[in-house]
Amino acid sequence: MCRLWGFIGAVSNDVNLQDNRIKTSKYNIFTFLPINLFEQFQRVANAYFSVLLILQLIPEISSLSWFTTIVPLVFVLVITAVKDATDDYFRYKSDQQVNNRQSQVLIRGRYSMIFLCLSHLHTQFGKIILYWIHTQADILLLCSSEPYGLCYVETAELDGETNLKVRQALTVTSDLGDISKLMDFDGEVICEPPNNKLDRFTGTLYWKGNKYPLDNEKMLLRGCVLRNTEWCFGMVIFAGNSWFLMVLFSTSISCVYIFLLCLDGKVTDSLINILSTLTVVLFLPWDTFQISAVFSGFLTFWSYIIILNTVVPISLYVSVEVLRLGHSYFINWDRKMYHSPMGTAAEARTTTLNEELGQVEFIFSDKTGTLTQNIMVFSKCSINGQMYGMEDQSHLFKFFDSSLVEAIKMEDPAVQEFFRLLALCHTVMPEEKSEGNLVYQAQSPDEGALVTAARNFGFVFRARTPETVTLCEMGRTVTYQLLAILDFNNVRKRMSVIVRSPEGQIKLYSKGADTIIFERLDPSSENLMYTTSEHLSEFAGEGLRTLALAYKDLDEDYFKVWMKRLLFASTVIENREDQLAVLYDEIELGMKLLGATAIEDKLQEGVPETIACLNLADIKIWVLTGDKLETAMNIGYSCNMLRDDMNEVFVISGHSLQDVHRVSSAGHVEKTDAFADDSVFEEAIIAEYALVINGHSLHILLDLACLCKTVICCRVTPMQKAQVVELVKRHKRAVTLAIGDGANDVSMIKTAHIGVGISGQEGMQAVLASDYSFAQFRYLQRLLLVHGRWSYFRMCNFLGYFFYKNFAFTLVHFWYGFFCGFSAQTVYDQWFITLFNIVYTSLPVLAMGLFDQDVNDQNSLRYPSLYKPGQQNLLFNKRQFFLCTLQGMATSFLLFFIPYGAFPLMVKEDGSPFSDQQAFAVTIATSLVIVVSVQVRLQISQNTAKTGLLNEKRVLFLSWFDARLLLDRTRHALLDCSQSPLHMGEPDGVLCHIICNAERRLVWHFSEQFPIYR
Repeated sequence: MCRLWGFIGAVSNDVNLQDNRIKTSKYNIFTFLPINLFEQFQRVANAYFSVLLILQLIPEISSLSWFTTIVPLVFVLVITAVKDATDDYFRYKSDQQVNNRQSQVLIRGRYSMIFLCLSHLHTQFGKIILYWIHTQADILLLCSSEPYGLCYVETAELDGETNLKVRQALTVTSDLGDISKLMDFDGEVICEPPNNKLDRFTGTLYWKGNKYPLDNEKMLLRGCVLRNTEWCFGMVIFAGNSWFLMVLFSTSISCVYIFLLCLDGKVTDSLINILSTLTVVLFLPWDTFQISAVFSGFLTFWSYIIILNTVVPISLYVSVEVLRLGHSYFINWDRKMYHSPMGTAAEARTTTLNEELGQVEFIFSDKTGTLTQNIMVFSKCSINGQMYGMEDQSHLFKFFDSSLVEAIKMEDPAVQEFFRLLALCHTVMPEEKSEGNLVYQAQSPDEGALVTAARNFGFVFRARTPETVTLCEMGRTVTYQLLAILDFNNVRKRMSVIVRSPEGQIKLYSKGADTIIFERLDPSSENLMYTTSEHLSEFAGEGLRTLALAYKDLDEDYFKVWMKRLLFASTVIENREDQLAVLYDEIELGMKLLGATAIEDKLQEGVPETIACLNLADIKIWVLTGDKLETAMNIGYSCNMLRDDMNEVFVISGHSLQDVHRVSSAGHVEKTDAFADDSVFEEAIIAEYALVINGHSLHILLDLACLCKTVICCRVTPMQKAQVVELVKRHKRAVTLAIGDGANDVSMIKTAHIGVGISGQEGMQAVLASDYSFAQFRYLQRLLLVHGRWSYFRMCNFLGYFFYKNFAFTLVHFWYGFFCGFSAQTVYDQWFITLFNIVYTSLPVLAMGLFDQDVNDQNSLRYPSLYKPGQQNLLFNKRQFFLCTLQGMATSFLLFFIPYGAFPLMVKEDGSPFSDQQAFAVTIATSLVIVVSVQVRLQISQNTAKTGLLNEKRVLFLSWFDARLLLDRTRHALLDCSQSPLHMGEPDGVLCHIICNAERRLVWHFSEQFPIYR
């Protein structure tokens, strides 16, 4: 709990308070090197190779020079350090820009109070600040240039939203508009510590013997920009590193790369291979004069740890990160995912999940704003048991019914009370753009549509102050005293206001979900409730969004007692929300039903086609919505999720285990004894089924739901959305994706493996919490079937080829060990070992991982079934890894034993033998590079100019490097006693070598292209 006092004093060293400096950069010029190296060596790969480097410095163990490990390691460390330094430099520049902004701080001069323009570093707790544009601290709004202490702000720096939000000062402080009045302000604020929730603040202002509740609507957080407001005064609540956004940043958890787990596994695999080598060594004791066989085996073990470490080189880590970064840029640059009306492009907000986009089996989607446009239009209504509304209305105002117009003209009390409720029960702010042109600033499209409907039927919402709401009712101006607002939230699912009419009557007006409102109705409304329920079902059957409306007359004495309890609860710091919820529930009991509204929200463009395409890709789509059952089913049919050709559509609704079992038994959807085993049951389901279920039933029938092609879950709360995703993640080994557009979808998006945010009408909370974002649901099809599939295909091919070439490269040492007494002697030149992965074989494999395509994007969308191998993980699994390593072992075997058998038969031009170790090594190295070059050319599905050019450059570099060795014998001892067979005019052995290695792959490649010959 924080206790702050508003004070006005000179800025001096006597005031021992934290300044307002922010620091998001991690390094300075002195700490960069040690801190960055410490962070990098916390990665398993870097730590592993640093241990290898230390071992290489021990002469008794290592037969390799230190540079064979340190060159690749330093290369990786330098690249990462440069990236980290660049990012941190930009953070430093941003910090400097913010820290050097000026603030008007109220201080005590010698004769009077003055505002002094100071760096906002001096903006300390409790100071009074005058702001013109940017807020530089978290402040309590005291007053502003607008009437009633209103303040319009833009919070794009906080939550990405560009729409204006309204903040309002307390009534008691709204008139502190000049220095003389501010001199008298000595309030004390007690509040909760800063948290990581931008929409929550709990505090109490103590001033002049009174207590005033404070919430988020009274706060201006740092980063807000004033709009349509000339100036505002505020008291600093949080500054420096304690402001809300800094706390939000500090609690964010870095994403741990999944690849590190894979790398750990491969490192372990390489250690197993090395242990196998050690087993052979221990049974082949060549040195009979060794004093201790155990000690000899110990040294040999660590020697082969060093020699065989290239099975998993450190360049693999860097290469994977480069590929993931490239795949992310391809998503960002895709013009076919750019939404021109909103000017919004697709954005990959993470680089670590691109391959998982090609393996998604379950999609969990919100409905409103995700499948629909979230542009609400008042369509129909039910008032006092009478349904109003007609089809084929105009575009601007889609409601017309002459009977309702007549009822308004006749001043029907129920009709008037209905539209009066719509005009009073909301949080909309009116703005008069021009003479007679009233524009409503609504926080949700639903509220805007309902207030607009009330205006069009003669109940015009004109103005709002902290204490009053002014309407124009059928041409007559009426001002209501606003006594209390009972806010809407995702738990309450309703909103209420308490007002006093000009006649002195106190009324409560409430609107919300029909199930919630019906639970709180007076028994006298029972018959009307049944009639309205039928109308609601009809509205929902047409796919309309519905709300129920009710009111209650309040007794003056009861309300006074309740209001005292409310004021006390609203000033409590701890458990304030719980205490308020109890009071809200109490006063909202016994309401009388007025009717219901029906709002139309059309589907987005391309939604049915997208869902049909994803279904063909064998992706199961679940829609999680808070709407009624009938509304959910109607939307399901509209967007092609539910179809008439489906074998069955099961509808299951229940609030208890017994209810669910009863409904499921009646529908014959329970597993029989023959299908008790999940795997048997899953194989037996060969037709298409759909399931419509409520939130209470889903966890009971999870196994059944996962077998259905489509699942629609209605009446689901935001918490239940996340629980549904968690259930599927926990019980099914499948990649899940959640997509939504609003704040109520954030928990679901964060729970799924992959989160996708739609930038729409409900702000940017979902986008900020997501891994990928775009403007329309239809772009999900391209994200998964094109970019996801390509990323998975490319990464699998890359990994398979990478392990193949490194096993082929490394295991030559293993075969050589049988002929050198396992003395840890290497075959290749040490510079070749150093440069093999970072020079000779780096660019072609990267080109394959970045640009290769088995089919183009048009065919990927035309044939969605091509997506299925990713779901079944067919392209890179244990079997594929074993085949890659087996192929690499076979290649290494041929690379070693063909020269071993051929060299004794080869002689030079002068008749001297050709069989020296150096020529043997150069032959293997040359053949290795050419063989893996042929392999990558055969493995590439689409031989583009990019991949081909890089491949040819590698072979040319090899020839150039070999020629340079030939010309400079003095610097390369191996050429004093031998020359490459290519330069000695003896290419026959190398050519035979290459053909024998490539023949296997050529035969397999031919059989893949022409299956008839397989």
